[in-house]
Amino acid sequence: MLYPAPLATTAAALHNGTLNMSSYIDELCDRIDQMNPLLEALLPEEDRRARLQNDAQALQARYPDPVSRPPLYGIPIGVKDTFRVDGFSTQAGSQLPPNLFAGTEAECVSLLRAAGALILGKTATTEFAYFEPGPTRNPHHLEHTPGGSSSGSVAAVAAGLCPLSLGTQVIGSTIRPAAYCGIFGFKPTYGRIPTSGLIRCADSVEHVGYFTQDLPGIELVASLLCSNWRSAPSDRQPILGVPDGPYLAQASEEALVAFERQLSLLQQGGYSIKRIAALQDIEEINRRHTRMVFAEMAQVHAAWFAQYESLYRPRTAAALREGQSVGDEEWAQAREGRITLRSSLEEQMAQTGIDMWVSPATTEPAPEGLHSTGSPIMNLPWTYTGMPAITLPAGHAANGLPLGLQCVSATMTDEYLLQWVAPIADLLASQFKRAG
Repeated sequence: MLYPAPLATTAAALHNGTLNMSSYIDELCDRIDQMNPLLEALLPEEDRRARLQNDAQALQARYPDPVSRPPLYGIPIGVKDTFRVDGFSTQAGSQLPPNLFAGTEAECVSLLRAAGALILGKTATTEFAYFEPGPTRNPHHLEHTPGGSSSGSVAAVAAGLCPLSLGTQVIGSTIRPAAYCGIFGFKPTYGRIPTSGLIRCADSVEHVGYFTQDLPGIELVASLLCSNWRSAPSDRQPILGVPDGPYLAQASEEALVAFERQLSLLQQGGYSIKRIAALQDIEEINRRHTRMVFAEMAQVHAAWFAQYESLYRPRTAAALREGQSVGDEEWAQAREGRITLRSSLEEQMAQTGIDMWVSPATTEPAPEGLHSTGSPIMNLPWTYTGMPAITLPAGHAANGLPLGLQCVSATMTDEYLLQWVAPIADLLASQFKRAG
């Protein structure tokens, strides 16, 4: 259930008029009518096609001259149902009354609208961006999860229902599902994309992320959404660091074997790779991050949970109850731990001369069944520290499902990260296509 939908080339064709916007929308809506009942990536909407065509006509009337058209002119985007979007209700994958979540449109959504994007619709999410799964299926194999919590957003892009979608990440909800579904997922440095207008999960590690099928599309959107984005040309090959030790050992044998194959391919391509003992206390890092997330979830949901506890699903309710037990001192220490760990990792990078950490994006390929969205622990330390991370498609597992390579650079080096990974993505693509 896959269809090519590269963002950058589609945006260029719409911008210069070689792709007719009305016909393009009809094509997407036909695909949605055929595939979404099976995938359940987009939330249902009556008369989606008519609304989109009306929005497209208004956009065309506003920008008759191609020269004046904004960069995402006519691009339909999926928006995770934790973002407020004018004209759409927000329920955050829950059974709570949607009026509780009404408010001003998310700033990043407004930025994309200003860049010419059209709202394709809301995408399915796990309950309140935590672990209770939504109904969405992996387009590579319908009996497997697409990952969470940005499940609908990733499946919509991977299946070609839209070329761009918004997600979030507080543990691994952008990087992990992108790997499971074989596309690019980018989580910038903490704070570089505004989170206002979002139904928050955990403020201290709340990241806006997004998905595309193409790396040029990732770069295009970064220039529009990330604060103070700048041109940062780099013509040198980055030095790669492998965080050896208990962190890496969290991945399955199959994921580690695939990772070694990826490293071998990169070495053959001329990349210097250093194995560095890092994240030795990963169990404590995992515990601190998780307890902090629970505490902040409990703060966000305090009034709602007090009134509507019976409407919360079991895993979400359990997380909120545990969060209520986290004291102020433990919470403050966990928040301080983000800065300490980031400083430690970036000091290691400086001392050893590495530019990027590389690791498996997930512990394994997408698990079978829809009862779980898979483990995010390979993504957790990079989210905890707020460092920019990206998933690159990187081959297939024995069962044919995609695998991803996770690349991470120092905070506020997002521009370099996206340039450094471009030739790596090209190298991996040959393996990815052969395996597929």
